[in-house]
Amino acid sequence: MAGRYGDVDYPTLTKRSFLFGIGLFALGALGEFAIAATGAAVPAWEHALLVDAEWIGVAIALLSPFVFGVLLPLTE
Repeated sequence: MAGRYGDVDYPTLTKRSFLFGIGLFALGALGEFAIAATGAAVPAWEHALLVDAEWIGVAIALLSPFVFGVLLPLTE
């Protein structure tokens, strides 16, 4: 029987969204590290994009287990 939101696999969705957040953070951090290590001059928007990727990655990684692992299964 399907739940309220259809047939949603919450454990898989939780794991994948957590890994997506970690990946986004790693992409931003490695980009910042590569820029600092090479001493390349980049525009301000690229620096802001990498920093924002780090912040959004952390937010996704911290919130996705709560939302997809706890909150949504409880509402079914």
